[in-house]
Amino acid sequence: MTAMFASTSANQMLNALMHLKALLLQEAIEFIGLSGRANVVGDSSGATGASGSGSRSSESESESGTRSGQPRLVSVVCGFPKDIGMYPHYSKGQFGEDAWFSTSTDQADALGVADGVGGWRVYGIDPGQFSRFLMRSCERLAHAQDFEATRPEHLLARAYCNLLEQKQPILGSCTACVLTLLHDSSTLYAANIGDSGLLIIRDGAIVCRSMEQQHHFNTPYQLAVPPPGQGLNVLTDGPECAALLQFELQQGDVLILATDGVYDNVSEELLVRVLSHASGISDHVKLQTFANSIALMARSLSFNPSHDSPFSLNARRHNIDAPGGKPDDITVILASVV
Repeated sequence: MTAMFASTSANQMLNALMHLKALLLQEAIEFIGLSGRANVVGDSSGATGASGSGSRSSESESESGTRSGQPRLVSVVCGFPKDIGMYPHYSKGQFGEDAWFSTSTDQADALGVADGVGGWRVYGIDPGQFSRFLMRSCERLAHAQDFEATRPEHLLARAYCNLLEQKQPILGSCTACVLTLLHDSSTLYAANIGDSGLLIIRDGAIVCRSMEQQHHFNTPYQLAVPPPGQGLNVLTDGPECAALLQFELQQGDVLILATDGVYDNVSEELLVRVLSHASGISDHVKLQTFANSIALMARSLSFNPSHDSPFSLNARRHNIDAPGGKPDDITVILASVV
């Protein structure tokens, strides 16, 4: 796939993706070692470390949607570690140093992604452990009795505090974006720290986006736990720094919640052109093909030295020469509002 993308324009790439959905799905299955059933990859109850199936979550979503008459989310996930050799087997809730969760409670649907900062590896720290623990905690706390579904920033803050309270310190840092949608409301709530983020697409245009937070080029805001004595040498942003948004969803909207491995390599224009075709899809398997397409496209472009990527364009604005794509872990949670 890399060779094909390297020699095609954005228009040709889009046409190829739309005509080769079956191939893309099969390649995604082979890459991440799944059984071939798309609803195993993407489901709204399949949080990090959970065992819920896509069919079960689909039933609960349908019941809540029918009961309230409000929009509901049908969601799937796909992604790749940057170094597949380092992570040869798929682990639910993790793509390399990225982590994610997706769950449904009596109150709301909750989704999140986190991107572990890879620079910690040179200090002997697993960057993925921090992001995985944070997302697992978010999933677990979303089911707590005192969960405030309209305050995703509180969910993120409580998960971070839970991480800080561990007897065995979990060192590292990550960006994170968490969102919630109440079952009896059409209002989406989101909290974002750093350069992971959310886009909402409606009628072929982006109608809402989370705010990216950067200290300076390629240095995003991040939750962190530094090694003892190193607090002054490490960027540490608290949960209170999260950029918040609130948005009224409509049936037919498409949401993409992703780490920067997607946004650094795939332009917003191309994301819109592909994902506009996912509007109104309620079938998990069909929606999965779109998530797989975005993830595969991001991965292919990330290793293309000739690709004029969003990351490369942004670097030039800062007088930095960084041609080509930007290899990175890739996580895509894709949701259709039905």
